Amino acid sequence: MEMLDIVKCAVKNIVRKKGRTFLTVIGISIGVASVIIISNISNCGSKAVNNELSSLGLGALYVSCDSASHCLSEYELNIIKNTMNVKSASPVIMRNTEVFCRKGKEDAILWGIDSNANQIISLQTIYGRTLSNSDVRSGNNVCMVDQKFSKALYNRDNIVGKHISLVTMGNAKEYEVVGVIKPGSGLLQNVIGNYIPNFIYIPYTSMQNITGSNSFDQIAIKVEQGKNIDIISKDILKSLNSKIIGTTESEIYKVNSLVKQKESLSKLMNIVTIIFSMVGAISLFVASMSIMTVMLMGVNERTREIGIKKSIGASKGAILKEFLMEALLLTLFGCILGLILGLLISYLGAQIFSIDLHIRLGMVLCTVVLSIICGTIFGIYPAIKAANLRPVDALRWEN
Repeated sequence: MEMLDIVKCAVKNIVRKKGRTFLTVIGISIGVASVIIISNISNCGSKAVNNELSSLGLGALYVSCDSASHCLSEYELNIIKNTMNVKSASPVIMRNTEVFCRKGKEDAILWGIDSNANQIISLQTIYGRTLSNSDVRSGNNVCMVDQKFSKALYNRDNIVGKHISLVTMGNAKEYEVVGVIKPGSGLLQNVIGNYIPNFIYIPYTSMQNITGSNSFDQIAIKVEQGKNIDIISKDILKSLNSKIIGTTESEIYKVNSLVKQKESLSKLMNIVTIIFSMVGAISLFVASMSIMTVMLMGVNERTREIGIKKSIGASKGAILKEFLMEALLLTLFGCILGLILGLLISYLGAQIFSIDLHIRLGMVLCTVVLSIICGTIFGIYPAIKAANLRPVDALRWEN
């Protein structure tokens, strides 16, 4: 039999049992779709969380102080700025606040930052401007708000020039909005919704006026590109301890690395991905086993047909190829449907949560190859059984 005849016979036999074929194809498609969806969730999740950490985090490194008798001040800030391979450093103060305006009230997190904070924290201005050196020097009552806040209280994006009242530590002060920024990747807001408050940024000197203290909560640091973060962390600690505490053995100051946190999170997500991918692979394996069941049923139902074909000259190889082609076509149909479902669901999920869809083409290709291999392997035994039927026995078979 020519290959075209084999394909025609395989398609004819597949169409003959529409219900059984449909269920088999659906089973395979679910297995393929589950692997695709899990892969896309992992890839998108890793990128979105890393972007969120970059936008909400404090640069590559951040310094904190664990002692009640010591606090971070301008002196520590200058020491860090003068440390080798430190590109920039910025003080950070954070407090909870309530925001009041004529349109309503919102809870928010108030960040006191320097004018150079946009070099360390991801602050992308959509409207207006960022905080200036003059704002910081004078402790001006100006602020930047995120886009989510603008829409929540004013139902529009651009609210530059508006005045809002911030209540922090019992003190109420009015601030002018000078800039509206893009709220990072928006992953946390989109997933958790109203449980994540808005972010508002003011000069750190204005925050110090509110708190009545000249100290900082943390100092965010951006290091020179390509430099070893661990070495720079040790240099910063050594400089702080030797110049302020007088010993290099003190544990008052802590240097944390956002890069290491990202790496740990990425490893954790990779482990979770592997576990869930194994679940998807198991479902694909079970679905492929259904091909063997369907093909064995087909062999029993078509025993007389096989006997007639062999009696008029069909070879074992032709029968073998015909049944293998059926298994391959069933797998291909299920694989194509699974790819469509998996990519469609991934796309819809990305649209719902407003995150970018990152598809691993390598994983898609591996899933396709794996499904075809599994389907073909589980189709081999029924094909061999059909090919080895004796024509005399097959012709005497009654269903």
